[in-house]
Amino acid sequence: MSFLSDAELFDLGFESLGQNVKISHKASIYGADRISIGNNVRVDDFCILSAGVGGISIGSFIHVAAYSSLIGKEHIELVDFCNISSRVSIYSNNDDYSGCWMTNPTVPENFTGVMYAPVFIGKHAIVGAGSVILPGGYLEEGVAVGALSLIKEHCREFGVYCGVPAKRVSERSRNILVREEEFLALLREQGQYF
Repeated sequence: MSFLSDAELFDLGFESLGQNVKISHKASIYGADRISIGNNVRVDDFCILSAGVGGISIGSFIHVAAYSSLIGKEHIELVDFCNISSRVSIYSNNDDYSGCWMTNPTVPENFTGVMYAPVFIGKHAIVGAGSVILPGGYLEEGVAVGALSLIKEHCREFGVYCGVPAKRVSERSRNILVREEEFLALLREQGQYF
């Protein structure tokens, strides 16, 4: 996989851009001026980052795996150390499927019933391959979402959620917080800051 150079990243005009950011040449970026990216972030091949007026905030030490997409009018936030597996779709707006309204972006807005809500993916959350997060999805710290799950509501901290729609099925270890402290201590020891 080849990544954009620092100069190419700068030329995209991100709202803010940290250090050691790797974005594939094959990723698609829309609304870069409304996208902020922290340090040590990797966005793989065929990903789409499409920021609406609410923008996209990507923290530090985050991986967005191949074929994933972050799309929508409202704000989408990925907090430090979270992981988005392959083919995950995150939407901050969604068409009305009831039949009461017309759908798709080629139809004027007053004829559609699009729903808008921010999406929040908390620290140390991991979203399994092929999962979909709808507007209003809120993953607290440490949430794990199983592959092929549908998130449309609030997921409580350190829960494991699976299914369509996703339900809490078990607890996730909090030992990840100990590992984080060890990792940050190592960075400080090496003179690196987070």
